[in-house]
Amino acid sequence: MNQCFSNTLDLGKGRQMPVHYGSNALNFHTVSSPLATQLPQATGAAYAIKMRREDRCVMCYFGEGAASEGDAHPAFNFSATLECPVIFFCRNNGYAISTPTSEQYRGDGIASRAAGYGMDFIRVDGNDVFAVYAATAAARKLAVEQNRPVLVEAMTYRIGHHSTSDDSLKYRRSEEIDQHKVDTPISRLNAFLSSKGLWTQEQEKTLIDSARAEVLKEFTAAEARSKPSLTELFSDVYDVKPKHLEEQEQALLAHIKEYASEYPVGNYAK
Repeated sequence: MNQCFSNTLDLGKGRQMPVHYGSNALNFHTVSSPLATQLPQATGAAYAIKMRREDRCVMCYFGEGAASEGDAHPAFNFSATLECPVIFFCRNNGYAISTPTSEQYRGDGIASRAAGYGMDFIRVDGNDVFAVYAATAAARKLAVEQNRPVLVEAMTYRIGHHSTSDDSLKYRRSEEIDQHKVDTPISRLNAFLSSKGLWTQEQEKTLIDSARAEVLKEFTAAEARSKPSLTELFSDVYDVKPKHLEEQEQALLAHIKEYASEYPVGNYAK
C-alpha cells in the first residue's frame, strides 16, 4: 500500500507506477510497464548466476502479448545458446489488452515456440493452482540442475478489464466473460478445499471481511504518510552524486522556494 501511495515508506521512493513492487531482500525485481523489457534482463541475470555457479535460477513472468515484442526473441535465443538457468513463465489469458490471441499468432500458443529455440517447455492449466505449482517446481529443477531455460505457458482467461481505463466490453461480449466466471483459479480451489472439508463458506466470509478491513486500515495509514523528499529525484543514479546533478538539485530547490505559492510541497519529507 505504501508503494501505491508513493510515500516515505515506499522502497521505490515514489519512482514507480502503482503496483510495480520490488524487493532486494526477496530478490524481486520491480515490475516494468514497458512490455517485454524484463525478458532479456532475465536472461542476463540468469547468465550471471551461471557464471557464479549459484544454485538458483531466474523466474520471469510475462503475458502472451509481450511474447510478440521484439525483446522476446533475443531473450529466448540467448538463454538457449548460453544455457542459462531461467524460467520464462507466460500467462496466456486470451487478450493483450484488446487484442485477442486469434490476432496475435497463428501457431499453437507460446509454448510451441520453445522447440525452435531448443528450449524445454511445459503447458499447464493456469486455473489449477496445484498443476501450476508442480509445473513450476519441475521447471526449476531442470533449470537449476542442468542450466537450461524452460518456457512455461499457463492457459487461463482474463475476466476483468485490463486496467481502470479499459472497457473490455467494447471488444468482447459479456456472455464470453460469464462463461469463464464459473471456473476461475479461486473458485476452483475453493471448491476443492470445500470438498475435502478443509474450507467452509463461513471461513470464506470471515477471510474476505478481515482482508477488506485490513486493506482499508492500511489504505488510510499509507495515504496519511508524507511523500519522499524532493531530493530523492537526484539520488541513487550514481554511487557518488556528480556535480551536474548537485547543481540541478540546488536549482530546483531554489526555484521552488522562490515560487513557493505555486508548489505545495508541505506533504513532502525534508
